[in-house]
Amino acid sequence: MSGALNRWLAGGLLSVLAAASLGLAGCSSDKAPPAPLQPVQPQIAGRQVWRLPLGSDVSFPMAAVVRDGKVFAASDNGSVVAVEAATGREIWRTRVDGKLSAGVGSDGRFAAVVTQDNELVVLDAGKDKWKTRLDARVVTAPLVAGERVFVMSVDRVVSAYDVLDGHKLWTLRRPGDALTLAQSSVLAAYKDTLLAAQGSRLLGLDPTQGNVRWEATVATPRGTNEVERLSDLVGPPARNGNVLCMRAFQTGVGCVDADRGAVLWNMPGGGVQSVAADADYVFSADASDRISARRRRDGSTVWTNERFLNRSLSAPISVGKTVVFGDFEGQVHFLSRDAGTPLLRLPTDGSAVIGVPVLSDTTMVVTTRNGGLFGFRPE
Repeated sequence: MSGALNRWLAGGLLSVLAAASLGLAGCSSDKAPPAPLQPVQPQIAGRQVWRLPLGSDVSFPMAAVVRDGKVFAASDNGSVVAVEAATGREIWRTRVDGKLSAGVGSDGRFAAVVTQDNELVVLDAGKDKWKTRLDARVVTAPLVAGERVFVMSVDRVVSAYDVLDGHKLWTLRRPGDALTLAQSSVLAAYKDTLLAAQGSRLLGLDPTQGNVRWEATVATPRGTNEVERLSDLVGPPARNGNVLCMRAFQTGVGCVDADRGAVLWNMPGGGVQSVAADADYVFSADASDRISARRRRDGSTVWTNERFLNRSLSAPISVGKTVVFGDFEGQVHFLSRDAGTPLLRLPTDGSAVIGVPVLSDTTMVVTTRNGGLFGFRPE
């Protein structure tokens, strides 16, 4: 097995739904040492402008979300916060009953998280609105949009609830594989279509009824057993106009025209984190943390960077003329989008940068494993 896959198995991020014991955990001894960081002469200006503690560590696949100039984030112990992105001012903070397994989803007013007891909790401006028990574990952050809350469980069942009263509106259940990844998957909105992953396939759904409008196969699973064939789509997708690009776990990267539900291209390659994209390029790191930029129009490689091998890079974000990754030591790396050369490096709290950095106007926000929320302003 590859070192990257071993790392995910050893971290407990594999969910066995039909066979509870495959003897897979704990085999990460073959992982290569991380590449030492080289000195960086800053080529651009940038600084930390605020910092906020979340309340506890973050060990679940937390997804910070930006809406209307506010950042919503959460931590293990059930703390949920809304923060003014530009200043770091805390707008509200609450604590739900139970440790969290998924979150945060928000439309700017309502926020949704899921506890380890499989309870979906919806907040209205930081106050409890309603909660309901779910049938299966959830690790993908709920999506709050169009006065609905959408939830995807690890068995790939997608459900919709009325955001005001919690009434269940519909459920989509399709036959699937016995083995799935307990990792944040694709659950997103595009115009009037709900996007949901089903293994390596992306579905476009009618959000009012749950009917399938189109289906696109982003990657083709390979391998001789269930573990090797794991190729679930990893969220969030990177959107630029009508094109959405995404990672298939340990299988490859591809882009889809969301207007037509058509796959534009896909390229094989390992990797476990989601991708970033702008109008020209798609950025990703492979299983060894080798960073590459591909042309968005056809997937051809533009450049690669091997300076950060085995540094457990976070998912990237595209910010202006830069692409940004965090690493396991809490360092935030700004690279040139055109050449992949380092432009700036900024520290956080020394713990791993997790999830995907998010952008609100000119402020980029990153989350760390130790429960730190950091606002940076690159210039």
